[in-house]
Amino acid sequence: MTESIDPMGGEIRVDGLMRRDRRTFLATLVGASAGLLAAAWPATPVLASSSLQGQVIGLLRELRQEGSISPGERTSWCVSDLSTGEKLVSIDEDATRQAASMIKPFVAQAYFFQVRDSRGRIAYTDEIRSIMVRMIRHSSNQATDRLIDIVSRNANGRGAKDVDAILKDNAGTIFQQTHIVEKIPADGRTYRNRASAHDYCRFLTALWTDRLPYSRELREIMALPNHDRISNGVDSMPDTVRVYDKTGSTAALCGDMGIIEAHDVYGRSRPYIFVGIIERPSPSKSYGTWITRRSNAIRAVSNLVYLDMKERYRLA
Repeated sequence: MTESIDPMGGEIRVDGLMRRDRRTFLATLVGASAGLLAAAWPATPVLASSSLQGQVIGLLRELRQEGSISPGERTSWCVSDLSTGEKLVSIDEDATRQAASMIKPFVAQAYFFQVRDSRGRIAYTDEIRSIMVRMIRHSSNQATDRLIDIVSRNANGRGAKDVDAILKDNAGTIFQQTHIVEKIPADGRTYRNRASAHDYCRFLTALWTDRLPYSRELREIMALPNHDRISNGVDSMPDTVRVYDKTGSTAALCGDMGIIEAHDVYGRSRPYIFVGIIERPSPSKSYGTWITRRSNAIRAVSNLVYLDMKERYRLA
């Protein structure tokens, strides 16, 4: 499903969107069928008649009409139900987009591959964990570059390209559209590192199901409280949910990728993946205004998805 289905349009009313009842959405949004997605491992096929897909398409149409997403901007979205393995939303998820800081958990994963394969030569120490926490929780570019240097020193001395090679060598079926080619400069203006929403979704699925080395540890770091765009500011989402995520921000990219772990009324875990990416063709001249409005657009979509999951599973 490409994003040509998303129309253009006007000004955002995020508070109203976040407070809108899901039945109002169902009554006003136009449904649409989703084609089956031919996905590599781990397989998560799109539901051929996913009502949530249609609702998200309708909301994106509203956001474009209201000006929250501009005509020249492209977006990618992925929602996957980890309880069933079903892909519920797939919109332009194979498009390769700027990665920004969303690449940071990938850097940590590259190091964990090295630890696993080093036969004790490379260790996961308190110092390395501290670097990862600063890199992921606090989105420190300096910490990211330091870990890239460490990974490269343990490999072939090619900098960021070693991170990319390690990911492809160990999990090429996950990182299919990922390209890590540069460190992150002090001003954070990195536009050359790229990945797709599908790669994030495959990575998060493997992370949740413990198919990657040190999965539990990386999940714990990603779950440390931060200012995310999936739950923070989303009125429908209670404080009891746990979010494992990483945001990404540049003057041309606003995104978040993560796992939302909610529980139903019986106490059973009902986790799902949410990935949302909005990309400009060129950097915005008004970064603060642009990133705030696009962050709120992602929150509006996250709100809609949570309301659907709440009804689907009787979330507490």
